Amino acid sequence: MCGIVGILGTSEVAGRLVESLQRLEYRGYDSSGIATIQNGRVDRRRAVGKVAALCDLLDMDPLDGQAGIAHTRWATHGVPNETNAHPHHAGQVAVVHNGIIENYAGLREELIEQGINFASDTDTEVIAQLCNSYLNAGSTPFEAVQQTLQRIHGAFALCFLFEGEDDLMICARQGSPLVVGYGEANEATGRREMFVGSDALALAPMTQKIAYLEEGDMAVLTRSGVDVYDRAFQPVTREARQLKLDAVLVDRGEHRHYMHKEIHEQPATLARAFSNLLNLDNSSLNGAVADVSFEGVNRIVLVACGTAYYAASVAKYWFESLANLPVELDIASEFRYRSAPLRADDLAIFVSQSGETADTLAALRHVKGKVKTSLAVINVPTSSIAREADHALEIMAGPEIGVASTKAFSGQLALLAALALKAGKDQGLVDADRERQLVTGMAGLPRLIAETIEIEPLVQEFATTMTTVRDALFLGRGALAPLALEAALKLKEISYIHAEGYAAGELKHGPIALLDKDVPVIVFAASGPLFEKTMSNVQEVAARGAPVLMVTDPQGAALAQEVGLKTLVVPSTAEVLAPFTHTIVAQLLAYHVAVLKGTDVDQPRNLAKSVTVE
Repeated sequence: MCGIVGILGTSEVAGRLVESLQRLEYRGYDSSGIATIQNGRVDRRRAVGKVAALCDLLDMDPLDGQAGIAHTRWATHGVPNETNAHPHHAGQVAVVHNGIIENYAGLREELIEQGINFASDTDTEVIAQLCNSYLNAGSTPFEAVQQTLQRIHGAFALCFLFEGEDDLMICARQGSPLVVGYGEANEATGRREMFVGSDALALAPMTQKIAYLEEGDMAVLTRSGVDVYDRAFQPVTREARQLKLDAVLVDRGEHRHYMHKEIHEQPATLARAFSNLLNLDNSSLNGAVADVSFEGVNRIVLVACGTAYYAASVAKYWFESLANLPVELDIASEFRYRSAPLRADDLAIFVSQSGETADTLAALRHVKGKVKTSLAVINVPTSSIAREADHALEIMAGPEIGVASTKAFSGQLALLAALALKAGKDQGLVDADRERQLVTGMAGLPRLIAETIEIEPLVQEFATTMTTVRDALFLGRGALAPLALEAALKLKEISYIHAEGYAAGELKHGPIALLDKDVPVIVFAASGPLFEKTMSNVQEVAARGAPVLMVTDPQGAALAQEVGLKTLVVPSTAEVLAPFTHTIVAQLLAYHVAVLKGTDVDQPRNLAKSVTVE
């Protein structure tokens, strides 16, 4: 979850380190810090809170040096305070760390018995102290890091600096992503600046040439280049590739928050996704999805976390209705631990925006060799999940900075809808006319999303009624039932209002006891076979005096308004595609409630964008 950046520079690096941390702040914002080599010694600055606090500290107490590492933290071990902030420093070693060291407690006790004193409560300080103990015993920096890596267990991305070594940086990864960046080489000396980052976003705009370290890799960086070693510490080559800056450079533009910008980007991101998925000339599927085969598949296994899990939950309805394939839907963090039976005719789909979600990656590794094939639905084609799945399918949403997922969620829905349609074709249940109908419907979604965004002022008006509530309920039926769960998650994440989502028919089995005039109920209800059933549930709500908002299409709104219900009207679409338009309302509602409450929309408390620890 934490963000890491390192620079071996040819000029002062503190300013660029901080700028990189600001690009990485979506990964964690409990505390931040940098360490540099000054006159052969490690010096550091650390601050609690967001990177802005570190900037203020550096304004008062600058830090020189042409080699440095930096970190923005999402706390795991130890409360967010300056003592627990990274980089951690022990003797000759400074280190930054993303991940969790599972055996830190035993190592810590071992080091304490050797007379070593610890300053923090973190697992990361164990790494610094252990590595320094090997240096004190006569090991070289390379040997000390190698010996340290052989002792620690868990998930980690690490970057080390060493006193007396201003032309050396060593990094390693196991379970958490890390990339190496190359600066332009000086023609006369052959020397260049070198960079390390948690992801490509950390290194833009400093370099366009990067190499992704693979699982178990250790890299030794100098200004002459990089030497990479695999988990057996044997030299290997990791291909350097050109990175398009426009793929990683992002700003808010005219929007107050990244989340607002990303909501408004969805007509464009969906258009881009569908242009890669659909052949509009003959109204058929196209691209990578068309190459996926569901022949011989007798079950779908869907695995994801958080918002991606709710996208997969919607897809369960699609796969079952379009392809008549049973779907096993699992939260990734539970999947490996309940001994779920896997079969050779299963097709397993793993959904993750970052492609680095630790639980989802572990679940993918769990199914290797046990299922027919594995598919990754990801937004980062170079991510660990993308590289390890049999097939990687990109949602093409572009960088998403807001912690609460918006355009990535709709992109996941787009790709999963196309996959469900392909499954229906391969299972012989979707004929050419049905395919043409659904492809045409999907192709029209970017326009319908744009029309839905136009009702934002009405959503904002309703949001004003929710700023003082403590609880809210969201209801839906069919494919809109998982959307109710996603809408509740959005509101919880950024406004801190307790919210729950339910299948509308479940209301009378318990949640109805919560209802009174202070508990608003938002209902997602597209017109169609399930509409009348949903209306019956809404009447049960209204009878208890709870305020109701129905999000529905024009046909549904006409019926709802006849009985005096307040409505927000979204464009009509095929019932199977209704989640696309309704989710825009859910996102806008959560956003405007959060803005009105004054919370930090893009960086809500206790959350981080990329969850790379289990």
